[in-house]
Amino acid sequence: MNVKFPAAMAAVTILAAATLSGCSGGSSPTAVSADCKPKHEFKTLKKGTLTVVSFDLPPFSKVQGNDLVGVDGDILKAIAKMECLTVSVKPAGAAAVIPTAQAGRADLAAGDWYRTAARAKVVDLSDPLYLDEMALISKQGVNSIPDLKSKGLTVGTTEGYLWVSDLKTYLGSKMKTYASPVNCYQDLQAGRLDVCVDSYGSAVYTTKGKDLKVEKAKPFDKVTASVEAAQSTFPMPKGHPDMLKAINADIAALRSSGELAKILTRNGLQASAAEVGDPRLIK
Repeated sequence: MNVKFPAAMAAVTILAAATLSGCSGGSSPTAVSADCKPKHEFKTLKKGTLTVVSFDLPPFSKVQGNDLVGVDGDILKAIAKMECLTVSVKPAGAAAVIPTAQAGRADLAAGDWYRTAARAKVVDLSDPLYLDEMALISKQGVNSIPDLKSKGLTVGTTEGYLWVSDLKTYLGSKMKTYASPVNCYQDLQAGRLDVCVDSYGSAVYTTKGKDLKVEKAKPFDKVTASVEAAQSTFPMPKGHPDMLKAINADIAALRSSGELAKILTRNGLQASAAEVGDPRLIK
């Protein structure tokens, strides 16, 4: 799951607190060798350091001391290695992450943030990192949105996601919304729901060890988010074009080498999420 909209912020914090252990990640930050030559030249908040503000959202981000693990942490450590930087992490509450980056108190923000038109007005957004795909979670295994309606299934999801409005229109009274994803999963396991709708990455992480099946939703034109998944990004303070250009070039290099796909699979996600298409903004 992802903090993209205010309505989802409290829910994300609750879920992260309930699922802190087990997040995969790369190696801890290490010292940069004296003969290291950066791929690009750009200024950071602190010389030799890439300062990142983030919060706990497994499997995308989890702060461990001054280390950031998970998908975004692994990507940033790969970028830092190319640019001869060490990564320094500032932990923050979900609601404070973007304001911290916007104010220039960090070089960038991490934590599976969506590329949205509203966000692009207050911070610069890196090129897309990966797709945050819509998933259906159930005991029996469901991947068709029309089946939800034709079979009369009771469906739940967390307020704030891109698919909420479309599902409410399509499913009517069979659609329930929750302030917290924890409550959705609890009702699913208790039999009060047939299906929970969540982001694929968060669903895979949250359902570990549970008798639940996670399926990517098949594209269905009445639910836009199932057709065109949101793109994740690194939000950055405005007014740093050299850094934005360098980060984008490094992201492109990680994608073309196949390393980005490896990072996703290492953290329990599908390599196909690295195929993001052209950059776009959610209106």
